[in-house]
Amino acid sequence: MGTTKRWWALVAIVLCTLTLGFDLTILNVALPTLAADLDAGTSELQWIVDAYVLVFAGLLLPMGALGDRFGRRRLLLAGLVLFGAASVLAVFATGAGQVIVARTLMGVGAAVLTPLTAAMIPVMFDADERPKAIALLTMGMGLGLPLGPIIGGYLLEHFWWGSIFLINVPAAAIALVAVATLIPESRSAHPKAIDLAGGLLSTAGLTLFVYGVIEAPVRGWADPLALGPMVAGLALLAVFVAVERRTAEPMLDLGLFRRPRFAWGTAAGTIATFSLAGLLFVLPQFLQAVRDLDAFEVGLRLLPLIAGLFVGAPVAARLTAWSGTKVPVVTGLLVAAVGLLVGTATAPDSPYGFVATWLLLIGLGVGLALSPAMDAVLGELPHDDAGSGTAVTMTLRQTGGALGVALLGSLLSAVYRAGLGPDAPAAARDSLTGALALGDAGLAAAARQAFTDGMAAVLTVCAALAVLGALAVARWLPARPTAVASESVHEPTRSA
Repeated sequence: MGTTKRWWALVAIVLCTLTLGFDLTILNVALPTLAADLDAGTSELQWIVDAYVLVFAGLLLPMGALGDRFGRRRLLLAGLVLFGAASVLAVFATGAGQVIVARTLMGVGAAVLTPLTAAMIPVMFDADERPKAIALLTMGMGLGLPLGPIIGGYLLEHFWWGSIFLINVPAAAIALVAVATLIPESRSAHPKAIDLAGGLLSTAGLTLFVYGVIEAPVRGWADPLALGPMVAGLALLAVFVAVERRTAEPMLDLGLFRRPRFAWGTAAGTIATFSLAGLLFVLPQFLQAVRDLDAFEVGLRLLPLIAGLFVGAPVAARLTAWSGTKVPVVTGLLVAAVGLLVGTATAPDSPYGFVATWLLLIGLGVGLALSPAMDAVLGELPHDDAGSGTAVTMTLRQTGGALGVALLGSLLSAVYRAGLGPDAPAAARDSLTGALALGDAGLAAAARQAFTDGMAAVLTVCAALAVLGALAVARWLPARPTAVASESVHEPTRSA
């Protein structure tokens, strides 16, 4: 595969990630419209969001393994077709139930696309080119985050609610053509037998655990409908690990975690995702409820975060070539921690320039850390297991993100309620939106301050975790591969 074609193929991969990126955030701005137009209750709205997340998290591991066995390009095409078709189904839905079905199918498509887009990088690029390719992929992922509310806000202002799903169709179609024409087929040279037990156990375990994590902030962490699924999910995952250790051809090679660059690169990526998920959970609420901005304006004000990422990712690629992985990952986590700590000084009426400054720092830090961490992971993967190995990292990152939102959401709620005090009206204690709706100026001011204090607590926890991650990476992540990889970079195996 020629050099020029490899980079054009990377454009196709970035298009896939961009399509998924803005779809993750575009739905949040549309929930009030869906509630009104589809007569959807709170439970139905929750399932419109959660159906996607649960299927996505549960299927990442088996989809990565299936790509290794049956062909990564083939499954990428299938995933794009499914994602586009499910988006069409959502466009023409006449009720909340149909939207839930469509979102479930979109989650399946996303579970196919997410591990396999990254898995193509070590197959197509050697160790010298890989950091630059991963930096571009990271930039594509990051660009999708603010595009969701920006595009969603514009579409909802000018068109009907179905347009937020319709936008996925041309995006998926363009990515489909690009993948079909630019990306060569690749698969394991020694395909494993299908690990049915491993696939079922991992899917059931992850789905149950993530469901419990999602429910915990709403019901309470000790509620049986939250704690029960989490415990059951962890139990099934423990059985999954035991089964994989005894299976002749396991879906998941547990030996990967004995490789320090894979293990600590995955840990650094998970920490960065945890912190970023917490930030993106609390900051849009701050900008909308405390600062009274609409979804479109919120998206625009997230751009400094993405600008920082766009600067950090290519700088990280150059640093990695010069110093190895450790320096940019440690530096990135520390820079992100500084940005998060600066953010704790934000007041309800702080000028946006101050907010933009610390967002820029966080984006810069995440860009510096995430790309080389992913490079460390992908550099340790044998080409035969590129899909399943990448799926492990992506699964831990996505689960870490879900756990981050749940834990930090609970912390935000606790600090907010404590700030209001026990004598505040129930509607105000339930949410900031409820407090503002009561029309009491004094209560509204107190609620805004209490929410801002909650945001500061969330940013503090994220900063502490980033510092601990930086210390651990500095101690245990090798700067460069410590042994010759078991398989050299080679041209992908082409289909007949």
